[in-house]
Amino acid sequence: MTGTPEPFTADDYRARMERAARAADAAGLAGVLVAPGPDLVWLTGYAPPAATERLTLLVLAAGQDPVLVVPTLEAPDAEKAVGAPALKLRDWTDGKDPYTTTAPLLDTSGRFGVSDNAWALHLLGLQKELPGTSYVSLSEGLPMLRAVKDAAELERLAAAGAAADATYEEILKVAFAGRRESDVAGDLADLLRHFGHEQVDFTVVGSGPNGANPHHEAGSRVIEHGDTVVLDFGGLKHGYGSDTSRTVHVGEPGAEEQRVHDVVRTAQQAAFEAVRPGIACQDVDRVARAHITEAGYGDRFIHRTGHGIGVTTHEPPYMIEGEEQPLVPGMCFSVEPGVYLPGRFGVRIEDIVTVTEDGGRRLNDTPREMAVVN
Repeated sequence: MTGTPEPFTADDYRARMERAARAADAAGLAGVLVAPGPDLVWLTGYAPPAATERLTLLVLAAGQDPVLVVPTLEAPDAEKAVGAPALKLRDWTDGKDPYTTTAPLLDTSGRFGVSDNAWALHLLGLQKELPGTSYVSLSEGLPMLRAVKDAAELERLAAAGAAADATYEEILKVAFAGRRESDVAGDLADLLRHFGHEQVDFTVVGSGPNGANPHHEAGSRVIEHGDTVVLDFGGLKHGYGSDTSRTVHVGEPGAEEQRVHDVVRTAQQAAFEAVRPGIACQDVDRVARAHITEAGYGDRFIHRTGHGIGVTTHEPPYMIEGEEQPLVPGMCFSVEPGVYLPGRFGVRIEDIVTVTEDGGRRLNDTPREMAVVN
């Protein structure tokens, strides 16, 4: 996918804020309180210039206009946000108590959903000012707030996925043997940026025994001929995430390496084929896990099958046992089973999948067979 998508408008952000207020009301919450971070960007288009101890807080509640509480010195930047015309600004100056500014906006006995990354400092300040209020994290109170993507968001996710695919195709052309994991990780980061990512979040290169650690950070180990290498990389393009994994082999793989890879590949395919509206998130995990367990590697599949993706590379919903949330068209998440043999090697295969009206659609489509690299 090429070209730059049309930018989001004030009306887009207005609709998101209205949707969040309605969802909070339906969940029995008095409103939503959003601190700087991905939720604030998604709802308003505003990202404060830097992390700050000064209170910035978006207040959303059914039946009242959205209000963004900001420090006076940052108000000019907030006014420039694309979503600013859809909300009211209320500023406070240094030396004043920001919680007395915020308190009149809140139901004094209400229960509010609060963005997960809100500072404890600010939440405690609000509790002190309004002791009758109570709070729940958005991941608990409104876990699906950002989960269902519209057409414009899907376009961005597809573009990010295509860029990650192009990165994988190019990394197969570079030398692996004799180079450090960190060298290949640097190549991945450069390629992601080359293909349009403005932010690189991770470049996992796990060679040989390091591949048995799912979150291994690329280090100084020199990749050797005969290594299995797990590649897991992604970031943000046009503000939306990519995340894909493939496992390659330096030279021809041995019989067990090939067998484990085949088990993971067929488990990933089975889990993808299970995706459809109405099934529970945990069912995707169950399908992948049952396949790997049947092959004798159940105790070596040590993480969930998937996670949501959007304006962050990891977010709800999660494909894990106990998550009964049904799949809905527009949800996007990873499908990434793996097998990890300590001290030896690991295998993971991952695609981003979106739920359609009658099934699922992959946003990554590079070959899933084990590629041989030099």
